[in-house]
Amino acid sequence: MWQTFVMADISMTHDEREAFFADVHVGILAIARNDKGPLALPIWYIYEDGVAIIGMDGNSLKAKLLRAAGRATLTVQTETAPYQYVSVEGPVTVTHEQRDDLVMASRYLGPEMGKWYADNNPSTEQSVIASLRPEQWFTGDFNKAMG
Repeated sequence: MWQTFVMADISMTHDEREAFFADVHVGILAIARNDKGPLALPIWYIYEDGVAIIGMDGNSLKAKLLRAAGRATLTVQTETAPYQYVSVEGPVTVTHEQRDDLVMASRYLGPEMGKWYADNNPSTEQSVIASLRPEQWFTGDFNKAMG
């Protein structure tokens, strides 16, 4: 017969999820589309003061869909077991602001490669900042299941 077991509560606390989400992870941004499944793309982001900041070309499909939908989901995770993840959903505001590519690139690539990346992929006049304010959080920390 099948054995019944109860899985440990793997949810992160408020402080755990805030720290995990603020750490460096490549995120997957999912945005609703009409007549198709959601667009889901890897992105770099910075989480500060309760907002996930994402830079992009204002003419990109990503930016157009964010403006139309006004909401998105961003999921980040570890790549090795025991897995941890945070997924947030909430409203998105897209604004024309000069983004600091050096800060974002250095966050993900380190100072030397970050400078090279920012110098070779500069922001343009079409650059925008998308700000996602999490309203719903889904978290998991499988370290907790291992007790």
